[in-house]
Amino acid sequence: MKRAVIVLMSSAFLTGAQAQPRPSTLAAPCGASQQLVFARGAIVLGTGGQTYDRFVRDETFCAIGEYAQQAYVPSRDTPWCFVGYRCKQGPRDLWDD
Repeated sequence: MKRAVIVLMSSAFLTGAQAQPRPSTLAAPCGASQQLVFARGAIVLGTGGQTYDRFVRDETFCAIGEYAQQAYVPSRDTPWCFVGYRCKQGPRDLWDD
C-alpha cells in the first residue's frame, strides 16, 4: 500500500514539472495573439523557431524598475503584429516608443 502511494505521488510531481508548450505567434493570426496577451495580462509566446519572449498587456505587469516597450512579432497573417508590450530594464529612454 505504501509503495502505491509513493508511486502515485512521484508521478504526479513529475507530470507537473514537464515543459509545457507555449503558443506560437507564427501559428495564429495577429488578432489571436493580441487577445491572448490582453486576456492573460502576461504570457510567454513563441516567436519562431526556438525564440520566445514574455509579453504584457500594460506596464502594471512589469517589475519595479522596468517599463513597457511596444512589441511587434511575426504572425500567420502579417510580419509585424503589435501584440502588446515587453518589459525592459532601467529608465525609459525618451526615444523609445
